[in-house]
Amino acid sequence: MNWQTLEVVRNAHLATVTLNRPEVRNAFNETAIAEVAQAFRELGSDAGVRVIVLAARGPAFCAGADLNWMKKIAAYTHDENQADAAQLAAMLHAIYVCPKPVVAKIQGDCYAGGMGLVAACDIAVAAEQANFCLSEVKLGLIPATISPYVIKAMGENAARRYFLTAERFSAQEAKRIGFVQEVVAADALDATVDAIVHALASASPNAVKEAKRLVREVAGRPLSDALIADTAERIAAIRASDEGREGVQSFLEKRKPNWLS
Repeated sequence: MNWQTLEVVRNAHLATVTLNRPEVRNAFNETAIAEVAQAFRELGSDAGVRVIVLAARGPAFCAGADLNWMKKIAAYTHDENQADAAQLAAMLHAIYVCPKPVVAKIQGDCYAGGMGLVAACDIAVAAEQANFCLSEVKLGLIPATISPYVIKAMGENAARRYFLTAERFSAQEAKRIGFVQEVVAADALDATVDAIVHALASASPNAVKEAKRLVREVAGRPLSDALIADTAERIAAIRASDEGREGVQSFLEKRKPNWLS
């Protein structure tokens, strides 16, 4: 596809989706939102893809909403605003439920809606010079659409502070509150992400997909009889799957499983 706002590159089992609007700090508009959603839906259904990296061109990862787009939506009616917000919500959901693991590679500043992009990913690695900010309240707005993902990523207490104050915070603070998992020097970013990609691509593709679904569907549920029965059924099903049987058999036979051949 001829992408207008992205670069999408496949290399063996890795697909890299790169935000490619560096002239506006990779801020998104309606075209970028639609393209990101489409890219993740397509890659999620591509059997040859095992891992997706979300990256960005230029000095910033994503500055949130594009100013020209914001000028446009300022004149929207309530219904038009609701429809527009639904598209943003659909983009974030497409990343969050993508059956392939998604790694955010944050090389620069990440603000507002850009933090929603990162929060919807499974793993986030940031360069140490990156800064973060949930700036919406300074504009008289709230980070509503991104909030389910950002609150899951950083926790309620941190969200309460940064949603309300719109303070800018460092990559080190983002790691402390759990929003990102790794903070590294800029020249170590590629190697760190590559190592994570290698670990993900070395595992059973089906098990990775089901493990991702497991976290999403078990987190926050009460420890009930229904949950215990659900998790027992999940392990029974994965043990009986082709890759489950192959993984155990290859371990016992001291050979590589067939998904690595």
